[in-house]
Amino acid sequence: MKVLLCGDMDAAELARWRQALAAALPEAIWLDRAAARADAGAVQAAVVANPPPGSLQGLPNLRLIQSLWAGVDRLLADATLPAGVPIARMVDPVMSAAMAETVLWAVLSLHRDFFAYARQQLRGLWRTHDQRRADELRVLVLGQGEMGRAAAARLAALGYRVTGWRRDGTPLSGLLPRADIVINLLPLTPATRGLLDARFFAALPAGASVVNLGRGAHVVDDDLLAALDRGHLRHAVLDVFHTEPLPAGHPFWAHPRVTVLPHAAAATDPRSAAAVAAANLRAAHDGRPIAHAVDRQRAY
Repeated sequence: MKVLLCGDMDAAELARWRQALAAALPEAIWLDRAAARADAGAVQAAVVANPPPGSLQGLPNLRLIQSLWAGVDRLLADATLPAGVPIARMVDPVMSAAMAETVLWAVLSLHRDFFAYARQQLRGLWRTHDQRRADELRVLVLGQGEMGRAAAARLAALGYRVTGWRRDGTPLSGLLPRADIVINLLPLTPATRGLLDARFFAALPAGASVVNLGRGAHVVDDDLLAALDRGHLRHAVLDVFHTEPLPAGHPFWAHPRVTVLPHAAAATDPRSAAAVAAANLRAAHDGRPIAHAVDRQRAY
């Protein structure tokens, strides 16, 4: 089996992935883009991480496109993506656990006012805040895929009042007024782009907080800043942005009620993800169903 490996990675990261994938699937021959173009008819699968547009053209016997990232919005935006070839997104239990850990950190920090205490430290201010119980906070988790379910389960185990939402479920408008903290783990699709806008924030109760771990394009930045500035929202934890790295001088960097993470909530771990990819590559080679297939119409 000849497999193309390519993506938006530096040489060292690409080498780490090649080593992990070769260990998980030693029977495969791993090709870079130049080698794949020279032997295009023999390439049966592609393992990719947001490859440059056009990278998957001219591979007539391609049976599977396996993404190394959980999100496939950038991949699907490639107009040259071969039609009819199955695409699988990365669903790795290790990455889901890491995301759940970040969600726990964010919710605990918001619940116990740890972000406020950090601001007080900068001012040399010693002042305690009232301590609420976990069962007094209502947490709304947007997205009920593997990551959303893992995060919701961990939060519920600590006693938080957790509600999960998916696009085909209960109307969101009825849930927002009852959410103290919103965790966004939705995939980016045409239907979810710009979902967190002025109307969304206005529907939340005063003093609510938002944690965006999905995609930057889910949030209308100016609307979020306005809601924070007028005091309607208490805090925002942001891991993803419209432009990454977040440009110098962006208002989020210096805003006292915004915590910025450098897209670090849950990294894909080659040690575990390579095994997930290898299982799908073997399934495609043998003609068996693949796991975590992407519906191109739904964009996830």
